[in-house]
Amino acid sequence: MFVSAIIAAGGRSLRFGAAQPKQFVIVGGRAVLERSVATFVEHPQIDELVVALPPHLAADPPPYLRSRGDKPVRVVEGGERRQDSVTNAFRAIGARADLVVVHDAARPFATANLISRTIAAASADGAAIAALAARDTVKQSEQGRIRATLPRESIFLAQTPQAFRRDVLRDALALAEDATDEAELAERAGHAVRIVEGEATNIKITTPEDLIIAEAIARGGKPARTGRAGVGYDLHRLVEGRALVLGGVTIPFERGLAGHSDADAVCHAITDAVLGAAAAGDIGRHFPDTDPRWRNASSIELLRRAAEIVRERGLEVCNVDATIIAERPKLASYVEAMCANVAGALGVAPECVSIKGKTNEGVGELGRGEAIAAHAVALLRSL
Repeated sequence: MFVSAIIAAGGRSLRFGAAQPKQFVIVGGRAVLERSVATFVEHPQIDELVVALPPHLAADPPPYLRSRGDKPVRVVEGGERRQDSVTNAFRAIGARADLVVVHDAARPFATANLISRTIAAASADGAAIAALAARDTVKQSEQGRIRATLPRESIFLAQTPQAFRRDVLRDALALAEDATDEAELAERAGHAVRIVEGEATNIKITTPEDLIIAEAIARGGKPARTGRAGVGYDLHRLVEGRALVLGGVTIPFERGLAGHSDADAVCHAITDAVLGAAAAGDIGRHFPDTDPRWRNASSIELLRRAAEIVRERGLEVCNVDATIIAERPKLASYVEAMCANVAGALGVAPECVSIKGKTNEGVGELGRGEAIAAHAVALLRSL
């Protein structure tokens, strides 16, 4: 059975009221959308993934929406309504798809077990949704007054994932009517929909207040802990005959930085900041210039190893901020790529990395263009 998954992430999050859509807000060090996507990409029964993004973001999606291995990840433009986004994604799924799983990007904590149970139910019955039985007494109101008390054993709160045979979802999406989810459309199209027991932690992030609960779930119920900060600094002379590498980006320039590795001053400063926050020594202790293994080594890889060292100590990187001091070349057009490289090495979202370029106003060896330096600050927290 070939199973396709659709992540509905095309909404504008008007109820959320933040500067960016809720699917891109950071929870537990990772974007909400990244968490949702990772759950499906890593699920053994999912064969492909299609993500519907807001139109202005679909052309330049974040790095975590790239295909991984032999599992394709496609990005399509979302629409005005939820079902418009799902319809666009449905058109992009592979011809071999037997079953389609639809999931809200704003539910970042669905488990692999819940996905498996929903797939199994839909495979048997044609359509299935995750839903929670109501625990409280349910009242129906009219103009602010109770009209009736409903039997709570018949009330379920719908969640996602929702899974459908391909033909069932096609029938559902063919309806032009407004609906809050695909299961409602499937019902209107005459299909029976089975309920699978949902999960209390499978919350939907709708308002900023939901982020408090989401952070607690991301920490696994552990109380918040004070972060640990570290600072880093590095300086290398500019010399002829070397490539200039900063933040893992090779920058066209007539000179490069002298050093045992690729002499990437940005990565070296961030590495020292990360190791220092964990009280784990410095870059020279772990990657000494007397060791031939590190000759011409990629400093992005050294940074990746430093992140592994701090994780072994029960810590993870929250964010880093770095400043490059260079009279020349101009670095503004390379900063975004640097942030992406550093974020990938540290295992955080690009939004958690800040890199800035400054000059030294012509003062000293930096101002004379004889060297390039970098300062960095890193914040870690307990896993």
